[in-house]
Amino acid sequence: MLGYMKILRLLLMSVLLASAAGGLRADDDDQHDRARAAMAAGQIKPLGEILYQVEQRYMGRVVKTELERDNEIWIYELKLLPPNGRVYKLKINAQTGRIIGSKGQVQEKR
Repeated sequence: MLGYMKILRLLLMSVLLASAAGGLRADDDDQHDRARAAMAAGQIKPLGEILYQVEQRYMGRVVKTELERDNEIWIYELKLLPPNGRVYKLKINAQTGRIIGSKGQVQEKR
């Protein structure tokens, strides 16, 4: 049993070190700064507001968020995990909050 616990600890430490080493990149900081500037300029809605709207309308939990700029339009891309376990994506205009695309079977709340 003691040997198993040592192996488990070593494995856990390896995973933590690997994730820490690959964690933050310089371009991540740039993206955060751009997002903050866009929000301050009124070009995008706060992510919290978008998440609230999505959680009120759709079943599932948001498991990943991204903010991208595509043809001068800011887009929030969200991945949701509904109770059925099949991940789906929503693309949302970050300035208006309007859904502009989806991929997968979106389940709306009733």
